[in-house]
Amino acid sequence: MAKKNILVVEDNHAILDVITLILESEAFNVAGLNKGAEFFNRVESYKPDVIVMDIMLPDIDGRMLLKQIKETPATCHIPVLMISARYNENNYPLDNLHADGFMAKPFNIDELMDKVYALLK
Repeated sequence: MAKKNILVVEDNHAILDVITLILESEAFNVAGLNKGAEFFNRVESYKPDVIVMDIMLPDIDGRMLLKQIKETPATCHIPVLMISARYNENNYPLDNLHADGFMAKPFNIDELMDKVYALLK
C-alpha cells in the first residue's frame, strides 16, 4: 500500500513539528506549511490525501481558506481536519465550517490518529 500524503498548515513551528513527528511515525508522508497563502501552490504538486489545518493562521483566516478549498474543483474532494486552540461552540460552530473533522488544541496522539484514519476511509 502506498504511503498517504498529509499536508499540515500550522503557523506554530513547535506544533507543526509535533504533528509532523506523530504522522511520520505512522508512516505517512508529511509536508508542512506555516502560511495559508502558500497552500494552493503546494497542494497542486503535493496532492495530499488529507489536510490538517489550523483555524488561526497569520496571513489568512483558516475558515476562509477552508471555504476556498471546498469551492475549488481541484481540492474540494480532500478531507480537511481543522484544529484550533481557541475553539468553542459559539466561535466556530462546526456546521458553519464545512470541515470534515475538528480537533481542539491541546490534543492527544490517539485523537489525532483516530481522526486522520477516519478521514482516509
